[in-house]
Parts: sequence; C-alpha cells; structure tokens
Amino acid sequence: MTRDEIALRALEPEDIDLLYKWENDMKIWEVSNTLTPFSKYQLVKYIEQAQLDVFQTKQLRLIIESERSKEVIGMIDLFDFDGFHQRGGVGIIIHEDHRQKGYAFEALRLFSDYCFQHLGINQLYANISAENKASLTLFEKVGFKLVGVKKKWRKTKDGFIDECLYQLLK
Repeated sequence: MTRDEIALRALEPEDIDLLYKWENDMKIWEVSNTLTPFSKYQLVKYIEQAQLDVFQTKQLRLIIESERSKEVIGMIDLFDFDGFHQRGGVGIIIHEDHRQKGYAFEALRLFSDYCFQHLGINQLYANISAENKASLTLFEKVGFKLVGVKKKWRKTKDGFIDECLYQLLK
C-alpha cells in the first residue's frame, strides 16, 4: 500500500532490532499499555505469527516507510480485530525524527482505507490519552469522532488520567 510519500508493508525479519527498541522503550509504554519488556525471542515469534491471516491472529502490524528512501518512519497496528462485528482498534507510532511532517496523517488515512476496503471493517476505534494533544489532533484530522471519555482510566506515574474513545465509521 502506498500513498504519496509513504508505504505500508508487512513486518520483515530485518525489522527485529527496531521492533525490539520500540517495544522496550518505556516512554511509549504509557500509551501502549505495556508493563513488561519483550525479549528478542518473543518478537521473532511475533513476526513469524504476523505472516498469518488477520482473521486468525486478530491483529495486523505494518511498517510505515518512506516511499523514496525505504527508511522506516513508524508502525501502525490493527488490534482487537473482530471480523463478526467488523471493527478493530488502531494505534500508530512515528519515530521522533519523523514527527510533525504529515507522515502519521498519510499512514492513518491509508491504513483506514485499507481496513474499510479490503478487510471489510465497518468501524475503527482509538483509545487516546486526553493529554496526548498530538494524537487527538491527528485522529480528528483523519475524521475520527470523539464518542466518549473514560474518567481516570489510565494510571501514570503522576496519577490517573482520562482516556478518550474515538471512532471512525465507514
């Protein structure tokens, strides 16, 4: 899948070091609901499983890369995929060096189109910290609508914070 300057592609074994770095970055854990580190062995197994059908694994992770240079820009995930109810959650991470350049917007639009057109999804949702202004703005710009706020939903080192639930309907 490509659009303008970016492409979305499947995980490759060569992505293991980057995946290991990002999955074990404790700064990201707060937004990804991760509590423990991942071993390289676990991530190798994950990449092997990622080659299976999304209807089996209930998730899909794609690498966001530059169409020109093939440099990895980030990752985008479909999780909690429910084929019967035709919905799934979406999450995105962009490498610090590539933020504020429009890549997340293009990737999220491209990924949403793929989910609606090829996976038969009727709706996507995202759970976003009320304090994550960049993500709130991104999802709203793509067309996601705020449908609710879960009060004091996420525990952080500074206390509890609200989490916003966004949906994008086909």
